[in-house]
Amino acid sequence: MDYKVVPLEPSFDVKASTSKDASDYLERFINHYDNEGWKYVRVEVISTYVSGENGCFGIGATPGYTTNKQMVVFKKA
Repeated sequence: MDYKVVPLEPSFDVKASTSKDASDYLERFINHYDNEGWKYVRVEVISTYVSGENGCFGIGATPGYTTNKQMVVFKKA
């Protein structure tokens, strides 16, 4: 069995959209890969920590932060 993992990066304005817009986007995303023979399995969230910067003598220093990426998992028999 083969697997394909694709980043889920919506291309619509999240602040100006509705839940229906988001669900329609995900449905089109899944159907696109289904038409290529890939079957949807699930959405996974991958978290990673991004280190901050010390800056020059502390000037321009930035704190570290955690970021999350959503990945859609498909499989093909």
